[in-house]
Amino acid sequence: MDAFFASVEQASKPSLRGKAVVVGGLGPRGVVATASYEARVFGVHSAMPMAQARRLAPNAAYLVPRFALYRSISEQVMGLLGTLSPLVEPLSLDEAFVDLEAGGRAWDERSARLAGAKLRADIRAVTGLTGSVGLAASKMLAKIASEQAKPDGLVLIEPGTERALLGPLSVRTLPGVGPATGDHLRRAGIHTVDELAEAGEDELVRLLGKAHGHALYAMALARDERPVVSERETKSVSVEDTYDVDIHDRVRVGTEVRRLADRCVSRLRGAGLSGRTIVLKVRRYDFSTLTRSETLRGPTDDPAVVREAAARLLDSVDTTGGVRLLGVGVSGLADYTQEDLFAQAAGAREDGPLLEEPEAAPAPERQAPAERRWPAGHDVRHAAYGHGWVQGSGLGRVTVRFETPDSPPGRVKTFRTDDPALEPAEPLPLVSRRPGEAQDGSAGAGGGPSRR
Repeated sequence: MDAFFASVEQASKPSLRGKAVVVGGLGPRGVVATASYEARVFGVHSAMPMAQARRLAPNAAYLVPRFALYRSISEQVMGLLGTLSPLVEPLSLDEAFVDLEAGGRAWDERSARLAGAKLRADIRAVTGLTGSVGLAASKMLAKIASEQAKPDGLVLIEPGTERALLGPLSVRTLPGVGPATGDHLRRAGIHTVDELAEAGEDELVRLLGKAHGHALYAMALARDERPVVSERETKSVSVEDTYDVDIHDRVRVGTEVRRLADRCVSRLRGAGLSGRTIVLKVRRYDFSTLTRSETLRGPTDDPAVVREAAARLLDSVDTTGGVRLLGVGVSGLADYTQEDLFAQAAGAREDGPLLEEPEAAPAPERQAPAERRWPAGHDVRHAAYGHGWVQGSGLGRVTVRFETPDSPPGRVKTFRTDDPALEPAEPLPLVSRRPGEAQDGSAGAGGGPSRR
C-alpha cells in the first residue's frame, strides 16, 4: 500500500487531500510512522524524529495514528489477497507476498500482469486507496519491483532479466543491507550490486561473516529460493511505551509496568496464545537498556501471574535517575495454559496491585476532574455539528474540523476540552458503496498479484 497510514488519513479527511501529512508520535521523543508523498518532498520519511520532521515541514498536518482503523483496512486488503492464493505471507499491515502459482492465477507474463492490474483495481474499489504491485519469480525481486512501482503502479521483472536489472542498483536495494552494512561495503569499495557479485563469495564472507556473506552473494546473483509462507510462528508478544518525560517516581513506574502487563496479556489472549517466559524491558534516562526475564513452570495467560512476574523483575532494576521506556513481553508461547501450576497467583485479583503502594492521602472534598485528552487526527462527534476530527488541543481548548470522507472540506470550530456536547467517535468507512460496486458506480474488479 502507498504511504498507508498517511493515505488513510487523507482519504478520511477531505481537507488534507493533496497536502503534506505526517503520522506518528507527537511527543518530544516521537518518531514518524508514515509521511505522505507530499511530505516526502520536504525530506520527511519514516523513522525520522518527529522534531526533525517539524523543522523540515512546519506546515504539514501532524496526526496521532489510528491503528484500529488501519488494521480494519489491512484486513480488507489481506482478504483480497486470500482470494488469489492459499499462500499469503503478510509482512506488516500494508505489505504481503502472494504465491500466484499456488493460486493458479499466473503462468506467464500476461496472466501475471492481469492479476496485478485486477488486484490494484479491487483494492481501490474496496478501500478507496492505492497499492503498488511488484511481480517477479522470487520474493526479493518482487520486493524490489514493488518499490520501483510506487506510488500507484505495477512493475514486472521478466525472468532472465534479473541480473541486468540488479547490477547497477545500490547495494542498499538488497534486503538486509542497512546503513551499517552499506557503510561497511562502501569502505571496501563496493557500491553497486554488480560490484557485490564481482567481489566474490569468499570476500563477502570475510567482510560480513559467513551467514550474511553467503546470503548477500546469492542475492547479488538474483538467487532467492525463499518460499511464500502463509503462517509464521509467533515467537513472542510484547508491548512497550516511550514517555515524553522521564518517570522518576518508583510507584508510577510500577503502575506503568502493571498497565503494560495487562495490555500484553490482552494481545496474548487475542491471539489465542499463552507463554511461560515473562520479559521486562527498561530504558533508563541515560539511554542504557536493561532486559530481565523469568521463566515460569508452564505457560499462562493469567494477567495476575504476568503482573506479579513483571513486578519481581522490576525489583531487580535500579530506576534511579528516571525511566524513558518500559516494556513487558511474553515468549515461550503455546496454545494452552497450565493454570494449576501457578500457586503464586492463588487468590490474586485480576486487578490487584502490581507493587505495594503507600496508602493514599485523603482526597480533598472537591477534586477537579482530569482533563480529557483529544489526540490530533482522532474522530469526534458533536451533538450539534456532527462528525469531525481533532486538529489540535491545548490550554483547555480543542479545535475540530467537521467533515467526513464523502463531504467537501469542512468548517473548523473550537470548544472547551470538557464540552459535554463533544465526544470521541469511531472512524467512518472510507468508501460508501453498494457491495460489488466501485466508487464511480462501475463493477469492482477482482484478482491480484505477487506482492502488494
